[in-house]
Amino acid sequence: MRILSVLVAAGALFGCAALPGDGPSAINITSKDVEENAETGDYTVVSLNPGNIELVRAYRPLAFANQFRGVGGGGSPTLLGVGDTLVITIWEASPDGLFSSGDDGSSQIPSVVDENGYIFVPYAGRVRAAGLSVEGLRQSIQKKLVGKAVEPQVLVSLKDKLSTTAVVVGDVMKPGVYPLPIRNTRLLDLVAQAGGSREATYETVVTLKRGNRSGTTRLEDLIDFPENNVLISPSDNILLSHRPRTFSAFGAVKTNQLVPFKTKSVTLAEALATVGGLRDERADANGVFLFRYEDAALVRQLKPVVADRYAGQVSVPLVYKLSLRDPKGFFMSQHFEMRDKDIIFVSNHPTAELGKFLQIIAPLISNYSTVSRITD
Repeated sequence: MRILSVLVAAGALFGCAALPGDGPSAINITSKDVEENAETGDYTVVSLNPGNIELVRAYRPLAFANQFRGVGGGGSPTLLGVGDTLVITIWEASPDGLFSSGDDGSSQIPSVVDENGYIFVPYAGRVRAAGLSVEGLRQSIQKKLVGKAVEPQVLVSLKDKLSTTAVVVGDVMKPGVYPLPIRNTRLLDLVAQAGGSREATYETVVTLKRGNRSGTTRLEDLIDFPENNVLISPSDNILLSHRPRTFSAFGAVKTNQLVPFKTKSVTLAEALATVGGLRDERADANGVFLFRYEDAALVRQLKPVVADRYAGQVSVPLVYKLSLRDPKGFFMSQHFEMRDKDIIFVSNHPTAELGKFLQIIAPLISNYSTVSRITD
């Protein structure tokens, strides 16, 4: 009877105060509550099922490609410019000609387009090169040699297009300034020229700066989604950075921590196993949540009813909900892949509050029992 009185007194004492916890319980984070709160907030909730997991897996993120759509033509202009290096080969019909000193009766003249846009060719003098095509320059030189050389034949070869370059820096094997050939050059082409990334592709991000525009994506996304492998334009700046992926785990899991990705892909099941799984005495198996920023285009596919709300937005805060009470949830967690900066939260079961309460009052009961034995 005395112990019951202590319990009642303790209950009155602690009933007025909130019990400590690792976050809201599942009873407070239901799909209904989050959707209602989303009316005033800027997020939404989606319960995972095989259909929307497949949508997430099949979605092709093109935010990076869209940043540069219609901006920059890609590759170098076909016209020559200041700094371009050329090799001019001249043949003559007579072995005694001005340029017949070579074994094949020709001479090769290396040349660079100077700051005024001209090159110098012996006996032809200064020839305008900037603003001309290779063929246009060839014809111009050949005309200037008529009457000075014996039936001259001219070939102009472009060695380096140094008038149009792009810069590659950061975590690459060979950072530097790279000339762009006349043909179209894509982002991966230039990264390959620079020797590739120093670190694993799934831990490397690429930032492309073009004028006032800038975009960042994972290096592997240039391979997995070829649309993101955009054309390079003159004066582009490319930065490769080593940025390991991580996810965070909170709530009723064995270990609350920041976890680095150990492999290219990590599933939700593997992520939960990495932090020790759910705590048996506290976790609500129906309250496994994953917080992530998703592309608005994907959110509109997952939940068409919110399409109007996110019109014009690029990314949207989204909460995925998974129930592990149903065995199907374990299979779904094996197919749902984690992404960089994901947050996992496992809520407490409502009955866990009673366990916390009993842990708090246990010392009071023990002390009372000890005192009672002594006085008796």
